[in-house]
Amino acid sequence: MKSTKPAGRNRYCCGRARPGAGRRAWVGAWPVLLLLLLLQACAGTDIASRTYVRKDVDLAYVTRVAVLPFANNTKDDFAAQRIRDITATQLLAMGIFDVVDRGVVDSALREMAIDKDTPLDVPVVKRLGKRLGVQAFVLGTVNSIGENRRGSFTYPEVSLTLELLDSDSAQVLWRCSETLSGYSLADRLFGLAPLDAFQITVDLLQRMLATIPK
Repeated sequence: MKSTKPAGRNRYCCGRARPGAGRRAWVGAWPVLLLLLLLQACAGTDIASRTYVRKDVDLAYVTRVAVLPFANNTKDDFAAQRIRDITATQLLAMGIFDVVDRGVVDSALREMAIDKDTPLDVPVVKRLGKRLGVQAFVLGTVNSIGENRRGSFTYPEVSLTLELLDSDSAQVLWRCSETLSGYSLADRLFGLAPLDAFQITVDLLQRMLATIPK
């Protein structure tokens, strides 16, 4: 009677790796890693940016500014006030200028009967500048703020214009218009929540204010 030999054990079983398996796994992972890096690069979309800087002026003399009330071209009644405050905070946080307190600025505007309809000509700018002790004013316009949609993905978009106005000559020293959206391909593909309007506004202001030559 012939004895039956037990079947040979596969030498690659019991958790023992096949030769070269680890190397092949790493090679196969590279496309995934490259895709993730590409998605990370697409995290935000800077749609438009336009910046003007007066060439014949050294802005080093501007150390203290007043942020005037912003114009509002949106349906959000409080957008201008919110973004004016965020702008003042970012100017201080980034160490660009010292900023006069908003209450002091608004009080001076009321006492001098200066409102949004008052043209900022040279006499008005000079008087206000001396009253507040500033070398320049920061003016702003909220061009648009709201939500957009691509398919089922909803994301915020903010568009602003900022100006730096000399307090003696009323010349525009710097001006920047920019739009930033919270659209992210990675967020859309993986079902993640986009940045909210506040975060987009802060990021946008930081980008814009960073273009002021100091």
